[in-house]
Amino acid sequence: MTEEPEEIHIDYDKIAQTPGLLPFAHTVGGAVIKPEDMGKVKGRAVTAMRQQTDMQMAQIYKQMELLVEQAKRIKERIDVSERIYTAAVGFEPLIGQTYYMYQRKDGTDLLSLVAPQEWGRSFPFKKYMAKVTMLADHTWDVTYHEEEAEESDS
Repeated sequence: MTEEPEEIHIDYDKIAQTPGLLPFAHTVGGAVIKPEDMGKVKGRAVTAMRQQTDMQMAQIYKQMELLVEQAKRIKERIDVSERIYTAAVGFEPLIGQTYYMYQRKDGTDLLSLVAPQEWGRSFPFKKYMAKVTMLADHTWDVTYHEEEAEESDS
């Protein structure tokens, strides 16, 4: 007795044309696919993004503070240089040499080769203002400011 194989009927409405692209397992033995809570995923992503951008913003802020400080120092050098160039100078200043700035009793400024301690008792000026060194760009490096001189006088 020969049995004829039973005809298999496939309902095409109940099968997938591309089962590998389904967002769920299409067979009993398939991998378990759980849908992600997109609110949590987005929340973690936003938190990570905020942390990263906050670190970058803090770094940029520190760089800005450094640039502002550098700009202030350059402005101070310009102001001091202009004041030194308006002072009375009886010689040609040389790059890399140290000089001393004084304020005369009449209020005018003077640039001198003589240090304050070299004057002895005959200090002929109202006050010692600064110790300066001419830099290569013809600005001045001030190593002893007027405020510090006033503090040492008291």
